[in-house]
Amino acid sequence: MLQKTGVRSGLNMHQVIGAALVFLSAVCFSSKAIMVKLAYRYHVDSVSLLTLRMAFAVPVFLLVAYFSQTNKAQHSEKISNRDYCWLVLMGFVGYYLSSLFDFIGLQYITAGLERLILFIYPTLVVVLSAVFLGKPISRNQFIALGLTYAGVLLVLLGDVHTESRANMIKGGLFVFASAVTYATYLMGSGQLIPKFGAVRFTSYAMTLAALGVFGHYLVAGQQHLLQLPLPVYGYSFLMAMIATVAPAYLLSEGIRMVGAGNASIIASIGPISTIILAYIFLGEQVSFIQMVGTLIVLAGIMLITLRKG
Repeated sequence: MLQKTGVRSGLNMHQVIGAALVFLSAVCFSSKAIMVKLAYRYHVDSVSLLTLRMAFAVPVFLLVAYFSQTNKAQHSEKISNRDYCWLVLMGFVGYYLSSLFDFIGLQYITAGLERLILFIYPTLVVVLSAVFLGKPISRNQFIALGLTYAGVLLVLLGDVHTESRANMIKGGLFVFASAVTYATYLMGSGQLIPKFGAVRFTSYAMTLAALGVFGHYLVAGQQHLLQLPLPVYGYSFLMAMIATVAPAYLLSEGIRMVGAGNASIIASIGPISTIILAYIFLGEQVSFIQMVGTLIVLAGIMLITLRKG
C-alpha cells in the first residue's frame, strides 16, 4: 500500500514539475511584449530591435543544436532533404515573419492587446486545418471560435478610448498576421518534430529565422546596431534569454512531462500574465470591459485545447 502511494506521489510530482515548467514558460513568453515596449521608449526601430534579440539568442541555439546533434540515438527516423527544406520554410514563417509582424504591431497597440490577439493562434490552427487539410470543425470548435473572436472584438472596443483607431487597426492587423504565421508554423512542424526532436528542431528553426532577420537588417535596417542607447542592449539581451531561449526549452520539456493538451491549457495564463506585467511595468490600465473580453477569449481557447486533450 505504501509502495503504491509512493509511486502515485512520484507521478504527481512529475506532473507538478511539468506544469510548473509550462507555467514559467508562458510567463517568460509574456514578458517579451513588455521588454519590446520598454525598448521602444528609446526610439529604436523594430528591425534593429529584432536583430539584436536574435544576435543574443542565436549563440545559445547553435550551442544547443551542436550538442543535440551529437546525441543521434534519440532520433531514429531518417531525415530527408525534403525535411530540411520544410525546416527552412518553417523557420522563415514561424519565427522570422511571425516575430517581425509582432514587433511592428507592438509599435501601435498595447502589450495586453498584442498578447490577446496573438493568443488566438489555436483557433487559427483549427481554421487552417479545415481549409488546407480538410479536417471538419466540430460544434464545440465553432462555439470556441465565436467566443474567441467576440472576446477580441470586445477588447478592441475597450481600447478605442486609449489609442487612435488607425493605429489600433494597423497594429492589430500586424499582430493578427503574426498569429496566422505562427499557426501555420505549428501546423507544419507537427511532422518535423518527431524526426528532428523538439530541442533540435527549435534550435535549427530559430537559427534559420535569425539568418532571415540579419538579412532583413542588412537590406532595410535604419539604425547602426553599435550606436543605440545602452538600455536597448539590456532589454534585447533580457528578451533573448528570458523571453526567447528559456521559454522555448522550458515549454519543450514541459510538453514532454505533461503532454501537449495539458500544456496548452496551462499556457492560457499568457494573456493574463501580460496584462499584469503591463500594468506593473508599463502602467497600462485595464478596464472592466477588457477583462471581460479577455476571459471570454480564454474560455474559447479552453474549449479548443480541451477538445485536443
